[in-house]
Amino acid sequence: MRIGVFNQTVNDGTIDEVVEHARRAEADGFASFWTSHILGHDALTALAVVGREVPRIELGTSVVPTFPRHPAALAQQAVTVNAIAGGRLCLGIGLSHKVVIESMYGLRLERAVRHLTEYLDVLRPLSEDRPAAVDGELYRVHLALSAKGASPFPIVVAALGPQLLRVAGERADGTVTWLAGPATLADHIVPTITAAAEAAGRPAPRILAALPVCVTTEAAAVRDRVTKRLGFYAELPSYRAMLDREGAAGPADVAIAGSADEVEEQIRALGAIGVTDFAAVEMGANPDEVDATRALLRSLLDR
Repeated sequence: MRIGVFNQTVNDGTIDEVVEHARRAEADGFASFWTSHILGHDALTALAVVGREVPRIELGTSVVPTFPRHPAALAQQAVTVNAIAGGRLCLGIGLSHKVVIESMYGLRLERAVRHLTEYLDVLRPLSEDRPAAVDGELYRVHLALSAKGASPFPIVVAALGPQLLRVAGERADGTVTWLAGPATLADHIVPTITAAAEAAGRPAPRILAALPVCVTTEAAAVRDRVTKRLGFYAELPSYRAMLDREGAAGPADVAIAGSADEVEEQIRALGAIGVTDFAAVEMGANPDEVDATRALLRSLLDR
């Protein structure tokens, strides 16, 4: 299982800070550096800068919402970022949430499965330097991109429900999850997307799991902190469904917090159930927790 870090600086820091965090992640030996795309800096633009400044680590988005961007426009931006980064981009996309798409953007989040299916039918060939030829119900696209120095890049989809996981397995390279606990991953996400990929004759999918992590002597305090910072996710229907499946009241119940040995055991267990990539959202609140968490994650890279 590859170990990466999930960084929030793109939302609450400067571009220079994003670059510095990516530089440190690369120096520490992590396999990947992931950024969200919410309402701060544009994730792909930020990663274009990182790609110029930080030369080796994989760069991923988790995730760019699909409804506000035409798939060909997103493909063109991602192709450009991947060229800047020398072929190191993994494009994570997702539907986002009704409150974001409808209440904030003023668009309609509807026909989600059809939307994602046709979106990938446009995006996938363009990501592979092939023309898109789609005459669907939602998208009618006939075009090709021509970007010198570009190369194919993988696409992962934030998919939690069974229908979206099947679309991701059939048409993408894998899935990226946030706040999905080990039981949900083992019993639902891993088998569903894997079966869909196999039925479609595609390679085994990449399965990225992102969870809050903290090595600490005060696990209860960390869980309180997770609730304060991330508790709102429990109110979003797609996350609520996964937390219910896990038997979790909220994000604090799926956070990985405790001693170094306890945290290591829980992270390693994810690899055993089929997670291919773990992205740590480091939740240290003081220098001791910050250093201990990073040290534990670094130690996993060598074993």
